[in-house]
Amino acid sequence: MIKVTEATATAGALKRLSDEGVSIWLDDLSRKRIESGNLAELVENSNVVGVTTNPSIFQAAIGSGEGYEEQLADLAVRGVTVEEAVRMMTTADVRAAADILRPVYDATGGRDGRVSIEVDPRLAHHTKATIAEAKQLAWLVDRPNVMIKIPATKAGLPAITEVIGLGISVNVTLIFSLERYREVMDAYLAGLEKAAAKGLDLSTIHSVASFFVSRVDSEIDKRLDGLSSPEASVLKGKAALANARLAYEAYEEVFAGERWTALAGAKANKQRPLWASTGVKDPAYKDTLYVDELVAPGTVNTMPEATLNATADHGDITGDTITGGYAQARADLAAVEALGISYDEVVQQLEDEGVAKFETAWQDLLNAVTKSLDSKGVETE
Repeated sequence: MIKVTEATATAGALKRLSDEGVSIWLDDLSRKRIESGNLAELVENSNVVGVTTNPSIFQAAIGSGEGYEEQLADLAVRGVTVEEAVRMMTTADVRAAADILRPVYDATGGRDGRVSIEVDPRLAHHTKATIAEAKQLAWLVDRPNVMIKIPATKAGLPAITEVIGLGISVNVTLIFSLERYREVMDAYLAGLEKAAAKGLDLSTIHSVASFFVSRVDSEIDKRLDGLSSPEASVLKGKAALANARLAYEAYEEVFAGERWTALAGAKANKQRPLWASTGVKDPAYKDTLYVDELVAPGTVNTMPEATLNATADHGDITGDTITGGYAQARADLAAVEALGISYDEVVQQLEDEGVAKFETAWQDLLNAVTKSLDSKGVETE
């Protein structure tokens, strides 16, 4: 749990980050964080203007049972299924967080103050089921500042278009490749066009595209280590930043094109790049690496609590660290490829692993809640 100390309260680096046009979102949520007032304190004192969740985060929060005892008991009395129990608990947390962040949502015209909740990860490769689940989650949370997370799988792309076309704001998750990112932006624009054809108010529809960062370094660094050469060692820790910077270049291109211009005239909102997986996994790297080096206007950085604290304490925010680095980014990725490491293979592997990890976390959560419901079983009279 993040404790708001003098260091985080002053939030010098966090304020500088915000002033550079980066929205700071917290990549964590739990009943304890909500009820203790911690989330409200972070919004008040640490420039936090949004929250993201995923199956792993809910598995950690609900799996512990802390703060959920009363609701679990009530659900057990009702005899609900484990899937319904999980949805009731997760949507309750998201609804409460959305209420805490509602003033931010109102003050920013819907740009921030957002709370994301993900569709069942077991549906990642099923388009129609993803669409139905997204509609259901939006209905259950019933807050204008909710964002429904849809994975950027091949099956997810048409779901993104359909859900945006219904006027539901979407956080597209698990993006690793530049090609897939362009497909995600295309799916978003297609969704806006569908919404416009229905006469919907485009100014109320928002989206972010969650481009994963640290996992790229984790996989490519492992492969570089296996080469045991000086040429390989100098490339460690460069691929993830290069990939993200080129994603921002793609974002600039797409949202300056003719197709976007027509939608912008109808008051549509750009789909902002969101840097996800920004906690450093290699202890040899600075713990604020994926914050300090990914600063550019119109982006979101969703941080786990350790990264938020580290940034508040010793983040080095020196202005835009993205837009001047496109040539070097291309050179870095080309150098990795030249050593025989396939970019396409890596990003596909990471997507597959990302979906599998969330499916495992979701199943672990279902198992934990099943155990809790069974332990609170009520004898019939």
